[in-house]
Amino acid sequence: MPRQDAAVSSGTPPLDSPTAAGRAEPGPAAAPGGPSAHDGPVAHGGAATRPTPGTPTAVCVGESMAVLLPDRPGPLEAVENFHLSVGGAESNVAGALAALGVSSAWISRVGDDGFGRRLVGEVAARGVDVSAVAVDPHRPTGLYLKEVGGSTGARHDLGPGRSRLHYHRRGSAAAALSPALLDDPAAVRLLAGARLLHLSGITAALSDDCLALLRALLADRRPGRLTSFDLNWRPALWLDRDPAVLPPLLDAADLLLLGADEGEAAFGTGDPLALRRRFPSPATVVVKDAARTVTALERDGAAVTEPALAVEVVEATGAGDAFAAGYLAATVRGLDQRRRLRLGHLSAACALTAHGDQAELPPEPVVAALLNASPREWAATRVSADGIVSPVLPAAAPPRPVPSATAAPVTGGGVTDPRPAASPALGAR
Repeated sequence: MPRQDAAVSSGTPPLDSPTAAGRAEPGPAAAPGGPSAHDGPVAHGGAATRPTPGTPTAVCVGESMAVLLPDRPGPLEAVENFHLSVGGAESNVAGALAALGVSSAWISRVGDDGFGRRLVGEVAARGVDVSAVAVDPHRPTGLYLKEVGGSTGARHDLGPGRSRLHYHRRGSAAAALSPALLDDPAAVRLLAGARLLHLSGITAALSDDCLALLRALLADRRPGRLTSFDLNWRPALWLDRDPAVLPPLLDAADLLLLGADEGEAAFGTGDPLALRRRFPSPATVVVKDAARTVTALERDGAAVTEPALAVEVVEATGAGDAFAAGYLAATVRGLDQRRRLRLGHLSAACALTAHGDQAELPPEPVVAALLNASPREWAATRVSADGIVSPVLPAAAPPRPVPSATAAPVTGGGVTDPRPAASPALGAR
């Protein structure tokens, strides 16, 4: 429970043998992480090693916050009521990984307040180990409000399909994360057993102590552990901090994920080849070009580009974290680069067609069929809030979601016919 403070041929390597998940215990209501038959050793930088029994395969480190969601679209001044939820890049990825069958843990700090208790409880309920989340008695849990665009005609309405986040996180409990974390027994246990460590650039912007923690984690290279880093560029967080600290962090990762728009804003280029040259050290650099394509570029010059699915967007928030989780889960499974990109796309599409930061994937047979579709068949697929329409899906397939803590494995499957009208919407959430 939270503690009171006082193998593939190219690209990033897979995890491929079983281990048990850790336990997430948010106070009296324990939520098990759940075992996965697809967790196992990463072959990187030396001989592959097996995870410590009882520890999750993936560990995500960083801040998450309480979220206030509006009861209607339109500018904030027109909203009457808000719904309390939770969100944050690293816990989003941890929750999505758990939903995809990869045992995961989230390490962070929260305040000794209702928002912190709600946050830890909801993350744990997704099957994520929260045993190394510390409770800070002096600093509050961070908070943000989501503004959702609509068609109200009001002057400050963002417009349909658009959203904006308003953060209140300065001085938060998570901003006190520091290298002292590496002396915390609960965190040490999780980090020692992790085969995948996921970090993001958001943490570097929160405080000097947070930056020092990222540097320490990236310097702690261990055989058998893959470190992924998502830029997660947030301009507002860097207004009074120097973003020049970011490039060395990104170049120290094994796997780097960033958007082309983020690269343009932070480094002056969104071109995948230019970004690959800018960050030569990671085994793989994955560049996401919004709703168009994603390109994975290997250190040896190999590159794979995969187009995004056609999506009827409900909200744009959370798609980047969902893509990261899908891509990482496919890496864990040992899928090839194209299927890694496709599972990332599919995860992102499901997030784009749901309210909030978390979305469930369709049943495993649907996922498997889409991952194995031909390029022409993949391009014919459409995703909306009602489900997925694709001729690859049999009309009799049940529209049931995969439960978050017991997700079915991603395996092989069938192919599709390019005519979208040939089958009904399936995989509805």
